[in-house]
Amino acid sequence: MSNRLFQSVIHQMKDSIDKTFGVLDENYTIIACSELGRIGEAMNIPTDMGVAEQATKLMGYTFKAVNPSQNGDYTVFVEGDDLIAEKYCSVIAVAFMNIKFYYDEKYDRGNFIKNIILDNILPGDIYLKARELYFNSDVMRTVILIRVNEPGDVSVYDIIQNLFPDKAKDFVININETDIALIKETKPGIEDKDIEQLATTIADTLTGEFYAHATIGVGTTVDNLKDLARSFKEAQTALEVGKVFDTDKTIVCYNSLGIARLIYQLPTTLCESFLKEVFKRGSIESLDQETLFTIQKFFENNLNVSETSRKLFVHRNTLVYRLEKIKKITGLDLREFDHAIIFKIALMVNKYLKSNPIKY
Repeated sequence: MSNRLFQSVIHQMKDSIDKTFGVLDENYTIIACSELGRIGEAMNIPTDMGVAEQATKLMGYTFKAVNPSQNGDYTVFVEGDDLIAEKYCSVIAVAFMNIKFYYDEKYDRGNFIKNIILDNILPGDIYLKARELYFNSDVMRTVILIRVNEPGDVSVYDIIQNLFPDKAKDFVININETDIALIKETKPGIEDKDIEQLATTIADTLTGEFYAHATIGVGTTVDNLKDLARSFKEAQTALEVGKVFDTDKTIVCYNSLGIARLIYQLPTTLCESFLKEVFKRGSIESLDQETLFTIQKFFENNLNVSETSRKLFVHRNTLVYRLEKIKKITGLDLREFDHAIIFKIALMVNKYLKSNPIKY
């Protein structure tokens, strides 16, 4: 907090208080005082004095912590150990506690970043506020959203803060009880695979050292502050889309979502109409699990009949028979590329409808 702000308030109050008074830092050094010549003076106070909520009297002075709940980073002192000094001390401590609260709220960079990603600040005010905070607006940053699968005793927020201790460049924001956003400053030329590797390192650290399991969504890298909100929403979308289509993945990157991202943004009514058009002969639910597994392997092997039959440990003719059965039920021949694309999309749309994901 600015010492000049403390000094400015003391200057306004000194005509009303007929005693020497001021503020000490955590080392009990005077940082603001009604007697300017005493600024910088270290008061010989025992470190275990324990200035707390109640006024403490020592060496002819009365002391009171500005905010005892935060270990008393600042301490008010007033000359004298009488009742008047104690009352002065209490009033000044309350005044400075409120000043400190509003100052921190106004000038806290972490709070500024949180307001940006949650769209709690007007776009036109972002750069004005950034200049006020001497904030570098035009560096590259990426939003990485860590979602704890099973919140427990381990503080994932503290772990992430320890992993990224440079608070001038990287910001760790607690969104809610399960989501923690890391706004990571990145260097020019960094690639998506590097960001994904960083996310993997975070996940491995949480799992391997702290037994905390998390899923991580990665937004795109942006080069200005106003686009951080978009990167944050992309990271949220990556988590939600991944929960539907890539259930086995720990790291889901927005740039890698492909057609799943498009399907996730479609209205459910449109999806339902699409399925009815594709499966005119019969419902997709009429396909048993063995058939669906065969289809999955067929897609994984790039529609190659011989390779798929080898992976399934079945005769080639058996696979052809199954594909003919699928064609009879659905009207789609998966050996034809156009039909295979339609079927693949239909399976994803059906999966999306069943999941009923939350949208932001």
